[in-house]
Amino acid sequence: MASSRKKTLVRKRSRPKTGLTPAQRPLRPLPREAVLARLQAALHARDGVAGAHSIHELWMRNEPSLNIEAWLAQLWSVAADSVPDWLPMRYVEWLPLAYDVAARFQPEGRGRSNLYLVLLDYSDSPGSLYGVYVGASRYKPAERFDQHKAGIRAAGSVLKRGLEVLVGPVLHLQGIPRVQAAAIEEGLAEALRAEGLRVQGGH
Repeated sequence: MASSRKKTLVRKRSRPKTGLTPAQRPLRPLPREAVLARLQAALHARDGVAGAHSIHELWMRNEPSLNIEAWLAQLWSVAADSVPDWLPMRYVEWLPLAYDVAARFQPEGRGRSNLYLVLLDYSDSPGSLYGVYVGASRYKPAERFDQHKAGIRAAGSVLKRGLEVLVGPVLHLQGIPRVQAAAIEEGLAEALRAEGLRVQGGH
């Protein structure tokens, strides 16, 4: 658990600038072989952003988990300083579903509240290996995660089981009005739960 948090803190210090979000899937038009070629080029160049987009695209196409896990390990080993914070550090089977569900919620206007998702470790329980915590806060997702892990207004599930913040699915739900954030927090939790995920929070 400690090592997972350490990786999250490293990730916070490196936030590469790019105008392309993972939800936009800029590599979607490319055939698999072309995406793989881009991934290999990114690994060779130690380009975390390009590598992240390549892995993400293959992930969204339901590439076998062993492949995704191997590519994640390679990218983190050669380009940790430039990997964007929206790329998870471990394979999560339902990540494509999380993107689809989160995209149903579109805010209006700007504010100071941020939606966040935390990956929860349920390896000690029967069923799915991972669950998710849904929250909303005026703090940035990574800051709020650190508060949870430090016991500051912490949810027990995040304090005990929190592994990392899943940034990508809710990138479009940052800096939104507080009232909308509260409503989306509840609705997103309910929608993810309806899809069969183990969900905490959402209140």
